[in-house]
Amino acid sequence: MHLDGLRVLDLSRLLPGPYGTQLLADMGAEVIRIERPGDDDEAGPELETINRGKRRVALDLKRDGGRDAFLELATTADVVVEQFRPGVVDRLGIGYETVREFNPEIVYCSLSGYGQNGPYSDRVGHDLNYVGLAGLLDMTRESDTEAPRIPGYQIADIGGGLFGALAIVSAVLSRELGATDGEYIDISLTDAAVSFSQAVAPRALGGANPRPGETPLTGRYPWYDIYAAKEGYVTLAALEPHFWTDFCDAVDREEWIELHATSDPAELQALREELEALFAERTRDEWLEFFDGIDAAVGGVYTPAETVDHPQIEARGYVHRSSDGPPFVGFPARGSDIDHDEPATAVADHGADTASLLREAGLGATEIERLRESGAIPGA
Repeated sequence: MHLDGLRVLDLSRLLPGPYGTQLLADMGAEVIRIERPGDDDEAGPELETINRGKRRVALDLKRDGGRDAFLELATTADVVVEQFRPGVVDRLGIGYETVREFNPEIVYCSLSGYGQNGPYSDRVGHDLNYVGLAGLLDMTRESDTEAPRIPGYQIADIGGGLFGALAIVSAVLSRELGATDGEYIDISLTDAAVSFSQAVAPRALGGANPRPGETPLTGRYPWYDIYAAKEGYVTLAALEPHFWTDFCDAVDREEWIELHATSDPAELQALREELEALFAERTRDEWLEFFDGIDAAVGGVYTPAETVDHPQIEARGYVHRSSDGPPFVGFPARGSDIDHDEPATAVADHGADTASLLREAGLGATEIERLRESGAIPGA
């Protein structure tokens, strides 16, 4: 795998950091989760699936022994990932400048809600706060009088983890090429969400507030929209004229072809109503079978459970089954050096690798026992 031999110390929790470090683990990195003793608050399938194959160490970083043990581990690491509010790691004595004294080549990535600077940097928050500031929540309103809707997934959290992983790989590559030694990376979850809005940023910065149904990619035109079938829903995305022509030919509506050039609201509404009536004649699966082999850009709307059982997704090989839990999604890229056949599936117990990793870092049995007695690591 591409990142074999890369060691990552992961101080993050919940979704953003663990998602990013899971991507690194799926590419071959050795990821070591640093956890508070006795605080296993991330059990459950939602979070276990992004902590697969990671080694787990329990350290009380508020105790001198726990901090010193972390710094010993940092001398063996390539990357540190943390997700505290700005300033916390420095108060704990494990910030970038301190770690760099022990390991000058460390890549140190900080993820936080608003970044390390700015008037909001010390604020608490979650994904909903970040996408609200980023302008993405406002784009869920169909009109200025409607309330925004909570998205069905965590945009800023996932985006922050993804950008964090990308920045880490970039920094490691720069180090390996000799361009830099170590590097400090500041990832704001809000910034990640703002980045996703860049496709509409020029319009928004000009004072326009795009609403669903007002732009070509949110349903302004009837040839790019979602339609109710007799059972289920169908997606039509015939943006290009040749796709639209193939669609019209297939459903024997050649008179619709020229409407692809119209902007007349009445004509567009009439066409939309005709499409609604058409798609209501068959079920989703019947329509998909009908359009199989036709370049009309017709698809279906699936539940997540249906998705993982879909033959196209199964053929790609990145969804895996476990014997005692729900399916999990592995690394979604394919390559000659990316192993989809034997992904890490097991989730280690809380703190399971504490003693073994401390021994690998050079601590002897007496030192480890002293850490146990002080409460810096869990007892046997």
